[in-house]
Amino acid sequence: MSKYELVIYWSNEDDAFIVEVPELPGCMADGASYQEAVTNVERVISEWVEMATDLGRSIPEPRGRLLYA
Repeated sequence: MSKYELVIYWSNEDDAFIVEVPELPGCMADGASYQEAVTNVERVISEWVEMATDLGRSIPEPRGRLLYA
């Protein structure tokens, strides 16, 4: 399980739950259920980190809970 912050919301336009990972630019996923969306984004986070590693880019450390959220 990832330690990155997840922002999860329902999208009427997509008819799906959307999950964004603010600490990893462009990292997001969707799913028909809340659980499916979280499962999908965990896979996408792994792929994001793998791609960043392959490209020699830095990978942000999880910040944990944001105080302003």
